[in-house]
Amino acid sequence: MNLITILGLIAATCTTISFLPQAIKTIRSKHTKDLSFGMYAVLTIGVFLWFVYGIFIKDIPVILANGITLVFTATILCLIIKYK
Repeated sequence: MNLITILGLIAATCTTISFLPQAIKTIRSKHTKDLSFGMYAVLTIGVFLWFVYGIFIKDIPVILANGITLVFTATILCLIIKYK
């Protein structure tokens, strides 16, 4: 594994885990009043597109980061829809 791939994996880890606290808090509290549906809708679409892009270019850091982030953002988006 080269240095650039390691750098990509570290960056992917940081950006991916940044969504974990919000996902956990939203799942536990079931409170979504202050979360923006529009922001999470656009973010989820963007993350999905990055995931697909990563698959096409066969870039493991892009695939992993966006695949996991997609789960987090889609979960939050679904909870926003469910609890608003």
